[in-house]
Amino acid sequence: MRALTFLVDRFAWSPFSRTLDDAPDASPGEVADALVAFLHVEPDDVTEELGDKVFKKLLKHLKWLANKRELKTIVLHSFTHLGADNADADAALALFDRLAERLRDTGYAVEITPFGWFCSWILDVRGESLAKVYKQI
Repeated sequence: MRALTFLVDRFAWSPFSRTLDDAPDASPGEVADALVAFLHVEPDDVTEELGDKVFKKLLKHLKWLANKRELKTIVLHSFTHLGADNADADAALALFDRLAERLRDTGYAVEITPFGWFCSWILDVRGESLAKVYKQI
């Protein structure tokens, strides 16, 4: 798992082109005062052996970053450009859904950008060092 996260004043996305044939139609979205996580799910991240460990570390990392600035909105964005090996799309989406559910259960508002789409973005990142964090889990 690779995560590139941003503390943002504003993040907006608009579907541009479908990358998965079976991806559902998608709509634009926007959030303010949020943690945005660009996530690259690798094959080992969804295995029976390592999947739970990776999931828990990612969950802890996202909560820690959001809580540093008392942010209650988290955006999960599939960004397969952070590494060479990609997990199966269905398995990656299942991980996103599980992560979103767990975050929502603990009080966060969670958005998942259109999975299976390239999107255009407006990304207004804060200036502080903690506003831009890369982590390999």
